[in-house]
Amino acid sequence: MTGLTSELAKFVHQPNFPAYPQRVVEIVQSGFIDTIGTMLAGRDEPVVKIARQFVAQRQSSAREASVLLTSEMASCADAALINGAAGHALDFDDVALGGHPSTVLVPAVLAAGQFKNCSGADALRAYLVGYEVWAELFSREKDPYHIKGWHPTAVLGTVGAAAAVAHLFGLNALQCQHALALSASMASGLVANFGTMTKPLHAGRAAACAVDAVRMVALGLTASPDALEHHAGYLSALSPMQNVDKTSSASKIGQTFRALDYGLSIKKYPTCYATHRVIDGLLDLKKEHALLADKVKSIRTQIGKSQASMLRNHSPITGLEAKFSMEFAAASALVAGKVGLSELTDEFVGTPAIRELMKKVEISVVDTVCPIEPIFSMNDRVQIELKDGTIFESGDIRFARGNAMLPLKEAEMQTKFLDCTRGIQGLDNQALYLSLSNLQGVSRIQQITH
Repeated sequence: MTGLTSELAKFVHQPNFPAYPQRVVEIVQSGFIDTIGTMLAGRDEPVVKIARQFVAQRQSSAREASVLLTSEMASCADAALINGAAGHALDFDDVALGGHPSTVLVPAVLAAGQFKNCSGADALRAYLVGYEVWAELFSREKDPYHIKGWHPTAVLGTVGAAAAVAHLFGLNALQCQHALALSASMASGLVANFGTMTKPLHAGRAAACAVDAVRMVALGLTASPDALEHHAGYLSALSPMQNVDKTSSASKIGQTFRALDYGLSIKKYPTCYATHRVIDGLLDLKKEHALLADKVKSIRTQIGKSQASMLRNHSPITGLEAKFSMEFAAASALVAGKVGLSELTDEFVGTPAIRELMKKVEISVVDTVCPIEPIFSMNDRVQIELKDGTIFESGDIRFARGNAMLPLKEAEMQTKFLDCTRGIQGLDNQALYLSLSNLQGVSRIQQITH
């Protein structure tokens, strides 16, 4: 039988990529750098502690992969669960393909790669396999996942990561087909859980389910040969309006690199990416006009429909809730002059200046769509009106700083990584950064995971 599931499985088994352009290598390495940095930064978050307790309660004796780059070991799936949740716990990880690719792909690849004694080049190739499958699935749906309630990181990431792990495990084409189909049945994650500990767990569960799917198939478990494209299958289930392409061939996947088309956007702020363009605009206006928060009468923001659907917390109380609040993002930018990890605390969210300014934020929604990032409007805008009647406008803001179309400089990437990993006992973060920056040259993944 031929069809989408079969075509993707053949690619996963034998990608036959052309020679990697240097830019592709740089993109993948940036995904590993950013994910491992944010993973270590999030290592002590409550959701990560809970995930570790949950894994400990299973009483598994498996010692297959490293947890949080320490000597603590767990099964591949459990390590992927914890590391994926940690990578997404601060919402500081990279963005593309409607979600957060690296916080699912990297933990799954690291765990499987360590278990299979793979090289850095193997890990890079597996990441690309997963990215390409994720991109293929993402490109077929015309209706924004977030509006429908689906979190793409979880529902697309589970299948993408299964592709990456299946490749590392060396499954044959038929087994890869079963693994993709099984992982499709495991994929889930709801936008309604944004702003809670469940959202980062989406990433960890996607990575863990990917590993579980591959290992069960390796033991002989089977699944439908057309689970992705079937009329009652994966793509149909995720698309209630059926505005999805289930029939076009994917036989050319891997002949070019979608990573060059979509890239990875590296976050400058540990908040939902839907706030970033507005934050940039507000920080620019504050700096240009020396604005003081207590002089502001109103802040008017203009964003897209999908963005607004994600930013559900209009009067957040906790730092976790504030990550999904345009009101908080705007208030923090003007009160503190920044939106960083030190601002995403319950104490800062509760300060009188923040709570007062959040009441002055207005959100309007436009129905335009960015052709590069369909979950965003074509442009965002922000307007500040002072109490004396003076008005300042940002104009159209096309891309956030750090976006794949407006990338961070290497020094900025390194600074973020070192900030995220500073002060961890026993960790040489400079050496780790250099290893990740030369992932292709790493002979064994264990050099990174220990």
